[in-house]
Amino acid sequence: MERNTQHDQAHLGRNTPSIVSPEAWEAARQQMLVKEKALTRARDALAAERRRMPWMPVDKTYEFEGPNGKVTLLDLFEGRRQLIVYRAFFEPGVFGWPEHGCRGCSLGADQVGHLAHLHARDTTLVYASRAPQADIARLKGRMGWQMPWYTITDSFDADFGVAEWHGHNAFIRDGERVFRTYLINERGDEAMGTVWSYLDMTALGRQETWEDSPEGYPQTPPYKWWNWHDNYDSEASPHPKWVEVSDAKEATWRDAETKA
Repeated sequence: MERNTQHDQAHLGRNTPSIVSPEAWEAARQQMLVKEKALTRARDALAAERRRMPWMPVDKTYEFEGPNGKVTLLDLFEGRRQLIVYRAFFEPGVFGWPEHGCRGCSLGADQVGHLAHLHARDTTLVYASRAPQADIARLKGRMGWQMPWYTITDSFDADFGVAEWHGHNAFIRDGERVFRTYLINERGDEAMGTVWSYLDMTALGRQETWEDSPEGYPQTPPYKWWNWHDNYDSEASPHPKWVEVSDAKEATWRDAETKA
């Protein structure tokens, strides 16, 4: 296997952390864990504020080109309640064209988890670029990407702040009315790719009972809705055994939190 010679020849500097016993290492980790838990709670609080962001109506009809022809922004929802559109740079003028998309956008695409888990929370993720569909299909096939990927044909990118830089726009629909609910871009995109990072930016969140959400928002018990990505359609309700396993784990976590 070819190795990175420059990396192999590098040596650690003199200002490395101290070398300690297992007991001292665990004590240091426990101190750090306090800060990590504070960060987790702060992230949860931020997501709760996102769920209370005002909604902006989308009154213009935007049109995209898809594998099967022209579609609207409403069509991109695929019948689900929520939609996240990532503006990826793959088009003439972008470094890598026509063989590759933007290196940063491509790295982000490599991070995208299985979409079935988002679909289980009534949320659709799509990518959108200005490249023709034939080029998009070729790139997806080469890179092994599975997300739906559409061609922007109008001012969508300019109207939603992603004409010059990448970004994730979140939308929600009420029947056929579409609303913009949030935007994550720039360094915020670095954390995107997991089920949780996507859901936490949406108006409805993870839709779990522990979340601080406005009254009336859809919520179900945590963990119970989890499933194998190829099993959601065949098993609509939580499996009794999984309920038993997850309940036991929750009890263990609660006991640990109480002792802490």
